Amino acid sequence: MKHFLPYICLSLLIGFGSCAVTKQQQKNGMHEIKILTYNIRNARRMDEKTDYDRIARIIRSIHPDCMALQELDSATTRSNGEVILDELAKRTGMYASYSKSIDYQGGGYGIGILTKEKPLRKEIIPLPGREESRSFLMVEMPNYVICCTHWSLTHEDRMASVKLINAAVEKYLHKPVFMAGDFNSDAASEEINLLSKNWMMLNDPSKATFPSDHPMECIDYIWAKKNPLFSFKISLSKVENEPIASDHLPVWAIVNYSKIKNKQ
Repeated sequence: MKHFLPYICLSLLIGFGSCAVTKQQQKNGMHEIKILTYNIRNARRMDEKTDYDRIARIIRSIHPDCMALQELDSATTRSNGEVILDELAKRTGMYASYSKSIDYQGGGYGIGILTKEKPLRKEIIPLPGREESRSFLMVEMPNYVICCTHWSLTHEDRMASVKLINAAVEKYLHKPVFMAGDFNSDAASEEINLLSKNWMMLNDPSKATFPSDHPMECIDYIWAKKNPLFSFKISLSKVENEPIASDHLPVWAIVNYSKIKNKQ
């Protein structure tokens, strides 16, 4: 037991230090949030084996406050009746919020959000998709709103999605709104430029996210909705080197946000 005492003490000191920093940040009106986005391809590895535990380990190692997940089967024949988001929620101890984009093989296929805290509510907005219907999932938390999406492969559908998303989040004036997902667009595209008029990109688009075994382009993004009531500062963003678990790489960012004084 004595061999473990130094590690226990160190863990306690780190824990107390983190609490002190958090309390100080909150006292100054500053909040920190770590957001992860990951297209997990139904937890199907590049060797085509399903591996929930590997995806869960990746999530736990990053330790996000919230995360957006794409390509999720829910009780389909392909998933052997399993609800993939629930499987990951159990393995990570997080709360699950799901959005079915299409009916598929006796169940559903869509996107989801995992959060450390219990959500207040969720809302699903249908988005256009000519190859398959898409959706936009909004989950309201006590201090912020986190959204997830997986855009169409068609340019016209993606352009239309920008307008629908902007309209959907207009009502959240007094909470910061974050969005993450697979946008199927490179950073120089017309639709990403249009989205950037109302949203601040939090990850570095020069870091490629797809395909995972030989990354060539960035199509996975994390955003903060521009709002005159809040200021945002990116502390860190990273693309994890994980070439096996999915055909996309995990992308996460730490952002500090605060209410701007004298703004109501």
